[in-house]
Amino acid sequence: MASSDYDPAEIKKRSVVIAGHRTSISLENVFWDSLRSIANEREISVNQMVTEIDKQRTGNLSSAIRTYVLQSLMTQ
Repeated sequence: MASSDYDPAEIKKRSVVIAGHRTSISLENVFWDSLRSIANEREISVNQMVTEIDKQRTGNLSSAIRTYVLQSLMTQ
């Protein structure tokens, strides 16, 4: 995809593995990009990061990921 076609608000559904179980998560491109970047900085996989977020969440997983990304970026 050409960079001019990139839409940060476009929602993409991707599969992740949480504690050995495959599930699909829908997030905007900008959150997937940020999640990958944070995982790379921490030297862990996206699956490991999502597993950590999943263990701490009380509500919807997609919302918990968005909140985690936002809080991580606010503390940088």
